[in-house]
Amino acid sequence: MLNYTKKLSSKMFQNYIKIAWKNIIRHKVYSFINIAGLTVGIAACLLIFVVVEYELSYDNFHDKASHIYRIVTQNTYSDGAVYEEGLTAPATEALRVDLLQVEKVTEVFSTIGSQFNTLDRNGNTDKKFIEEKGAFFIDPQFFSVFSTKWLVGNASVLAEPNMVVLNKSQAIKYFGEWKNAMGQTLKMDNLYSLKVAGILEDQPANTDFPLNILVSFISLKAHGNDYGYQPNEWGANTSSHQVFLLLPAGLNPNNINTQLIGFVKKHYHLDGLNMKKTLFLQPLKDMHFDTRFGNFGEHLTSKTTIWTLSLIGLFILIMASINFVNLSTAQATQRSKEVGIRKVLGSSRKQLIFQVFGETGIIVFFSLMMAALLAKLALPYLNNVANIAESTHLMTTSSILFLLIAGIAVTFLSGFYPAMVLSGFRPALALKSRISLEKVKGISLRRILVVTQFTISQVLIIGTIVAVSQMNFIRNADLGFNKESILVIPNNTDSISLQHMDALKLELQKLPGVQSVTMMFDAPSTGNNWESNFNYDHSDKDPGFNVSIKQADADYFKTFGLQFVAGNTYQQSDTLKEMVVNETLLRKLLVKNPQDAIGKTIKLGNRWIPITGVVKDFKTSSLREQTRPLVIVTRKKYYSRIGIKIHSANFSQTVAAIQTLWEKTYPDYVYTPEFMDESIAKFYKQESQMELLYKIFAALAILISCLGLYGLVSFMAQQKTKEIGVRKVLGATVSSIVYLFSKEFTLLILIAFAIALPVAYFLMNAWLVNFAYRIDLGVGIFLIAILASMLLAWMTVGYKAIKAALANPVKSLRSE
Repeated sequence: MLNYTKKLSSKMFQNYIKIAWKNIIRHKVYSFINIAGLTVGIAACLLIFVVVEYELSYDNFHDKASHIYRIVTQNTYSDGAVYEEGLTAPATEALRVDLLQVEKVTEVFSTIGSQFNTLDRNGNTDKKFIEEKGAFFIDPQFFSVFSTKWLVGNASVLAEPNMVVLNKSQAIKYFGEWKNAMGQTLKMDNLYSLKVAGILEDQPANTDFPLNILVSFISLKAHGNDYGYQPNEWGANTSSHQVFLLLPAGLNPNNINTQLIGFVKKHYHLDGLNMKKTLFLQPLKDMHFDTRFGNFGEHLTSKTTIWTLSLIGLFILIMASINFVNLSTAQATQRSKEVGIRKVLGSSRKQLIFQVFGETGIIVFFSLMMAALLAKLALPYLNNVANIAESTHLMTTSSILFLLIAGIAVTFLSGFYPAMVLSGFRPALALKSRISLEKVKGISLRRILVVTQFTISQVLIIGTIVAVSQMNFIRNADLGFNKESILVIPNNTDSISLQHMDALKLELQKLPGVQSVTMMFDAPSTGNNWESNFNYDHSDKDPGFNVSIKQADADYFKTFGLQFVAGNTYQQSDTLKEMVVNETLLRKLLVKNPQDAIGKTIKLGNRWIPITGVVKDFKTSSLREQTRPLVIVTRKKYYSRIGIKIHSANFSQTVAAIQTLWEKTYPDYVYTPEFMDESIAKFYKQESQMELLYKIFAALAILISCLGLYGLVSFMAQQKTKEIGVRKVLGATVSSIVYLFSKEFTLLILIAFAIALPVAYFLMNAWLVNFAYRIDLGVGIFLIAILASMLLAWMTVGYKAIKAALANPVKSLRSE
């Protein structure tokens, strides 16, 4: 009896699968729409999952990650707070003495754009490399805090001066085979010879510590002046120098934060300064997401961005499921006889529900397979819209588990309501074909679901329009200086290079295509920020804010087209003698007339420096930030860049001539130029990626919505074939029949817009808050969104409606 029951159950299961497959084949159009929508939705979700998982995994591979903290700083002034990730150089040893509860204290000093030369057997330069990520000066205690794997050597080698450790990839890059690297010599920045004393296994790409080149920290202490490291200066802070703590298990970080209050009072001399300094612990797990602070990696990702991506993925999947529910409940009338016969023959509601879920499961299974294939094809292009490593794998244990969970969730979301509707038919009405579309209880739900779909679509459309408009505003914004056709070349500031600097400038100015040349620390708008406290007009009163400093020669203003509103530039000088200030500084000093500032003095360090001119405000950093109060001074020893304004005529020849002249002057250095407009574009890499993401997901949302709308209109046209024929016989026009189809969907889209408008306004306004200079969320943006939604919906509905309206009524009535 038991075997008979098992055989019967097996046959019933096979029968359900067979019937499910036949229903899928019979309704090819609707099956295609469902599979296409689910495929796109699941593929998008899978790719978003890969990105989110990658971002959330940053530095989780360290064994002691949950106990590692970075000490960061908040400086509070009268006009707001400034955050710093760096600490002053002498703070490290003081922390080791004062924080006895802390297990380990380690410091890291990073360089940017360092040059490393390999040497031949005679000690001459063999190959030259510029390392954009720079190098790390690290003490041996670093390896007691962070997890690394040594292939050769150990942490103790970094206790010795002039030692360098490479990771495996870097060793291969320099020496061809990593095992050949041991004992070799590298020259750093054409200044110091370093012996390769160890090799590390490459770390995962998802880290904010790109440990490619590690130099012993004691080497930095011997040559600190060359990198701005001041071991005894409590007032000099740089983001290059960061300090990390390893706390013992059970120690509350708040206890350390409390001790750091006393640490500031003990060691920092803040008397007379109108500011409050606070040191506090930042967990390692937050370092990648806290946009107040920088890190050593290539980018930061806010938690808001992570949540936004996750929600978009969820919404795309919900929209695809909505299509399935709408089409399945709409098709219910065509399956009423099948359901009635099954019920008469003894099928229970449970069995009917199982059958519907079986059909849904088959469609979802096909969609999962297609989605995995689609995601695999799209993966190589994912790096264009997200900062993930090229080596990222799609099919991992976690992503497969995600697909399984997504498949189960989608099967339930898509199959539950249709199963309830179909299994709830009364057999008598079903067999008499008295179940119409209007009698299916799902009609109100379908309206709600269509509204939901278009609400999501319109939020994404509005988001896309705002993102595109903001990025266009950024690209076309008046920065207050000339960024076009300006070549910026990293320069060298060692003693030998400084000797050739003036001669190089003269030779560059002689080139026919060169319009102007300036020697400078950095360009008008950069990610760098050199700040200092100051006093104005021989006053001992602290103004309550810091001033930013740029160092450049007198041709800086001409090269970048900076405009003077009062006075003029300073005289050429190698040292700090005169300065030019910007309008923002005067406004914050309550100086109303720029001319009144000419001849006044500002104290930097121990020197009072006269003001010779006031320049019109220009953007000192990205448009996310307000223009900083600024002074521009001469200081030749810090001129680490050359700015060259080039004529448009014979542009390529001029650029080539510049390279030839530079390499002739500095044969031992690598030539790494960059155009000013390209470097500014890098400020907004993540915003540009977000703009592209909005475009992609808005397109996907529109595609899924239109697929579902097309399916519903197709079904309505099929259901209303006889009605349309009768209307045409009675004189109805094509436009009136099209109106019959579109009026309800138009109303639903308007309702969706009314819901989407406040949601989109809130979300995009929150995004725009990240920019000090931004567009206004005007009415036009929202009008474009609703018109775009209407147009797309009418195009989708119109095609099928016009086709139905143009059909021969004789054939329509005869077929009925």
